Amino acid sequence: MNRSHDTSTETATATNSRVTTLLHQVPPNIPDGAEVMTATVEVPPGDPGTPPHRHSGPVFGYVLEGEIVFELEGEPERIIRAGEAFWEPGGDVIHYQAANNLADVWSRFVVVMIGAPGEPMLTLVDRAELDARRHRRAPRPAA
Repeated sequence: MNRSHDTSTETATATNSRVTTLLHQVPPNIPDGAEVMTATVEVPPGDPGTPPHRHSGPVFGYVLEGEIVFELEGEPERIIRAGEAFWEPGGDVIHYQAANNLADVWSRFVVVMIGAPGEPMLTLVDRAELDARRHRRAPRPAA
């Protein structure tokens, strides 16, 4: 369930500030005793980004600059551009790529990762597991 709406009219009477909801998502699971980390990720021009990995809990992000090729297990890859938000459920879902879609400029995004206590926020997936789960990956676009 992905809902977006502008809440600026809701806050207009209480303040001069404007709040615009970029993403409203009910995550499937927040681990008990969760830890939260906010980080910026900077991806060089044309770089494939972090190798396939997973997170112990949900991740919410916002692209500050550039364009990211984003792909989660079971979903086709898509382009997320500056000014757009994204999320992933974490847990057993493999995050295949967060590559820079642009060959000539850096792409930057901010993430808020919610993780299970005592577990790493990000764990790389090995080749054997990728091979065993390849049937779960959405078809790749033609080159």
